[in-house]
Amino acid sequence: MDLLNTLVDKGLRRELPTREEALAVLATSDDDLLEVVAAAGKVRRQWFGRRVKLNYLVNLKSGLCPEDCSYCSQRLGSKAEILKYTWLKPDEASKAAAAGVAGGAKRVCLVASGRGPTDRDVDRVSQTIEAIKEQNEGVEVCACLGLLSAGQADRLRSAGADAYNHNLNTSEGTYGDITTTHTYADRVETVQQAQAAGLSACSGLIAGMGESDADLVDVVFSLRELDPDSVPVNFLIPFEGTPLAKEWNLTPQRCLRILAMVRFVCPDVEVRLAGGREVHLRSMQPLALHLVNSIFLGDYLTSEGQAGQADLDMIADAGFEVEGAGTTTLPRHRTDAAAEAETGGGCGSHAGGCAPCGDVTDEPGDAEAGVPGARTDLVAVRRRGAGTDLAPNA
Repeated sequence: MDLLNTLVDKGLRRELPTREEALAVLATSDDDLLEVVAAAGKVRRQWFGRRVKLNYLVNLKSGLCPEDCSYCSQRLGSKAEILKYTWLKPDEASKAAAAGVAGGAKRVCLVASGRGPTDRDVDRVSQTIEAIKEQNEGVEVCACLGLLSAGQADRLRSAGADAYNHNLNTSEGTYGDITTTHTYADRVETVQQAQAAGLSACSGLIAGMGESDADLVDVVFSLRELDPDSVPVNFLIPFEGTPLAKEWNLTPQRCLRILAMVRFVCPDVEVRLAGGREVHLRSMQPLALHLVNSIFLGDYLTSEGQAGQADLDMIADAGFEVEGAGTTTLPRHRTDAAAEAETGGGCGSHAGGCAPCGDVTDEPGDAEAGVPGARTDLVAVRRRGAGTDLAPNA
């Protein structure tokens, strides 16, 4: 297929596809799916080999968020029967993080619900970062605390944070249909604050919220322009109790096409398979490893993932390997560019609050209006790990 040959050539050169080419990937047929995966897999292997980075979520503060993000079980007015608790103490969070690191996670993602942190919250998280770093040598720590105020990114970096996550989630044109309590521009500004402080930026999207192909391409092209180091791709779990409860729009094939499009547009970026993979990709998860180079291990913020050991078995059975702590995730040209930016040099390497790190949970919705084969029965609210007395899934 000429389209795929062109996209592979561009991906190997880190050249941006056209919007028409990105849309064409989403429009390919199921008959062409394996060719699409194989083509995007060539780009993935060029920049990341067969390595898979493992990330582990720790929900520092769960539920009771004042924001109205339509996809989120922790949103204002949510009736989801999720775990609700206030801030974990630093030693509790460090213990939770250690379980993920023991399971092979290279990065720990510290997440807290809410619009954004107060200065006191930043102090709490800073103490938690220091506790985790003290007990887990070499681990990366990413903070995800919502919208940042001036100076907070610098304080997090001084405490030892390596990265900051804040997802764009959807296109600028449709953002107001999803959230009204903050703006798309607010999210962009927070990512830019993190970058300016020298933190590695992590920003991604949620697919399956009723958006068009054009909306998906728009948000991925916006992410390419924003130039984060990692792009988590979440697949909506449309739970009862949220405004998007009936949006069961995804098939495994659709998910794979979306991941391939993201890889072609962001060839040398850490593309992370995030929330919803177990529900929407199901038995086709191993194929996604040919497109992404990063996944979450075990559970998410308020929903349960498949068993941590099942994740490790899947990686090994598919012929991939877990990325070791001593390996640099990003290609050298990106890490060199980041170092230059810190000293006043270049500003990137590309040619050309809520929903943190990809978790949306509640009770499963009714799939009657959605695609055939939607598996509402695969949704499980998290009842173990952080905020409970039960062992975590890692």
